[in-house]
Amino acid sequence: MTYENFTVETDADGIALVTWDMPGRSMNVFTDEATGEIDAIIDQIAADDAVKGAVITSGKKGSFTGGADLKSVSAMFEDFYAEVGRNNDAAIATLFERAGRMSWIWRKLETCGKPFVAAINGTCMGGGFELALASHARIAARSAKMGLPEVKVGILPGAGGTQRVPRMMDTQGALQMLMKGSTLSADDALKMGLIDAVVEEGELVSAAKEMLKKGVSPVKPWDEDRFKLPSGPVYSPAGAKVWPAVASLYRKETSDNYPSAKAIVKCVYEGLLLPMDTALKVEQRYFTEVLRTTEARMMIRSLFVSSQALAKGARRPKDVPATDLKKIGVIGAGFMGAGIAYVAAMGGLEVVLIDQEQAAADKGKGHSQKLVEGAVSKGRMKQEKGEQLLSRITATTDYGQLADAGLVIEAVFEDRDVKAEVTKKVAEVLSKDAIYASNTSTIPITSLATAFPDQDRFIGIHFFSPVDRMQLTEVILGEKTGDKALAVALDFIRVIKKTPIVVNDSRGFFANRCVLRYMNEAYDMLVEGVPPAMIENAAKFAGMPVGPLALNDETAVDLSQKIMKATMRDMGEDAVDPRHFQLVETMVGGGRLGRKAGKGFYDYPEKPAKKKLWPGLKEMFEQKDPETIDFEELKQRFLVTMALEAARTMAEGVVVDPREADIGSIFGFGFAPYTGGTISYIDGMGVKAFVALCEKLEARFGERFAPIPLLKEMADKGETFYQRFDPAGVSARAA
Repeated sequence: MTYENFTVETDADGIALVTWDMPGRSMNVFTDEATGEIDAIIDQIAADDAVKGAVITSGKKGSFTGGADLKSVSAMFEDFYAEVGRNNDAAIATLFERAGRMSWIWRKLETCGKPFVAAINGTCMGGGFELALASHARIAARSAKMGLPEVKVGILPGAGGTQRVPRMMDTQGALQMLMKGSTLSADDALKMGLIDAVVEEGELVSAAKEMLKKGVSPVKPWDEDRFKLPSGPVYSPAGAKVWPAVASLYRKETSDNYPSAKAIVKCVYEGLLLPMDTALKVEQRYFTEVLRTTEARMMIRSLFVSSQALAKGARRPKDVPATDLKKIGVIGAGFMGAGIAYVAAMGGLEVVLIDQEQAAADKGKGHSQKLVEGAVSKGRMKQEKGEQLLSRITATTDYGQLADAGLVIEAVFEDRDVKAEVTKKVAEVLSKDAIYASNTSTIPITSLATAFPDQDRFIGIHFFSPVDRMQLTEVILGEKTGDKALAVALDFIRVIKKTPIVVNDSRGFFANRCVLRYMNEAYDMLVEGVPPAMIENAAKFAGMPVGPLALNDETAVDLSQKIMKATMRDMGEDAVDPRHFQLVETMVGGGRLGRKAGKGFYDYPEKPAKKKLWPGLKEMFEQKDPETIDFEELKQRFLVTMALEAARTMAEGVVVDPREADIGSIFGFGFAPYTGGTISYIDGMGVKAFVALCEKLEARFGERFAPIPLLKEMADKGETFYQRFDPAGVSARAA
């Protein structure tokens, strides 16, 4: 038989080599067609007496599979929600069948009577790793990465992952892996017992065949009599030690915000009490239930569909030819500039890193040296690759070395005059075709561009700290920024493997406007007398990764002071709450500048001691009795103030694509991922309900919570942001 996405070749030893190589794609993904072909191949191999066993691998270099196809996932949701209003029972039944299709094909493979060995040659995620787990043995290339990341997009492993993993390793470790969605190296997976061997990539297929020749049982351990769970039965002394700790683990990882994580715990608990076929039915039931939740719908849309679309350049002007960037310049070798230089060099670009003094430039390159040494010591990077990366960074004071750079990024001190001085120096040597970008966190790009002779080539690229770890970059269009500048910026961001959002000019742009609302709300709570620990805990229970006071320490309290002063200078004294300014002035005056100073809202003792809230903070304001404070209301205040600011940015045209507000809020400042982002938080709740919540908070805490006219209009019309600001229309305009 011939297949579109697979080849099947049987050798003289009766071993079939099944190679997955989808035409026209850089990575294999699960489409309905590809899944159907795997089903047919299993039947073919099971029925052929000449075939003794099979090896399944990928024809794509460095990739087994990236998981599900975007179009297939979107179509499943669209079909369900189109039908659910007409016939709920039929819609749910159809969803149940579609949700379980892959699971039962993998179960067929597992029980077909012929041994399968999965030869994992690279990235192997989601359903692909579940296919490997269903195979009778697994062997991976040393560079392979694998895992079940479904919880990160609001769902659970629905093709047997919640049942096979805890039958192959200890229950607590399995639950931790499933609830974190961890990506495993080949060595990690081997230690955990999830794969059987690790070899060099060139030996992978031959080693898999040799494994089959030596004998691989076509019957999985859990299908044999007297199979024993690695952690013992659920109802046993061993189980009694495991399951009470699970509740603590679940709360710690999720704050009870993620239906998918709760469903994973239920799947594992109930499934381990049952034989495999029944356990898979339980998983299918919970998978279907989770797919119907608002959290899953919003998270899949934002963190799976939208993030990939934006990373692939959904907002890039299509009529601008692809950029062949080879060399960039970075001005300013401080922490931010040094981080930009590192990721650019990691992406294969030559980097000129400039500072006023050679010692400062060398120190900036030293930041890359430390990152490389850390990566090499942890086995994440080979020494040779690290040396090559460092060789691509030239630390200097010589602006003349920028003459052949295709892009220069200014990352100097957050001061308009300092930036203008640097911009003029670069303009004197920069090629007439090169693009100039400013990394600024709040200063409007249009005003900074006046220092550059050709504003068409001036753009903002706002990185987030630390640059090597933060996924988001914010691209800011000035009033005169041209399409080529945007295209080059997005091409550069793709080279460094970040996710971009494109926004129009405004003070603070998108991310910092929302973050400042988050911090300001914490300032308001402090002034009201809410205990600092309660403020931090409310934010974390609302789904934020870091409390606002801890975040302020990380970004630096004196930076907050500088932003407030710049805002008052440009917009008047009334633009900043005087109580907030006094709080920050007091902190800075006392040397409490944040983590960098060893003290801020928190105290930072010598390691291994942990940071703790500064006791003096409680003495600055009269404290309320915690029993009189509505904890749920504190959580709402944090989420609503940021979502309301995101809505303002859309009303003002700063953000024109709701996908970018959602991705920008999650990747930029960690806005409660279970909501799908700031705009999906509003859409998921319903605009009418959100307006009512804003009005309730406005009555309690003042006009900062007043719903804007756009929200009231949308509530009256029954609109959502994704309807009113259609992302497909935005992408079409970019094209």
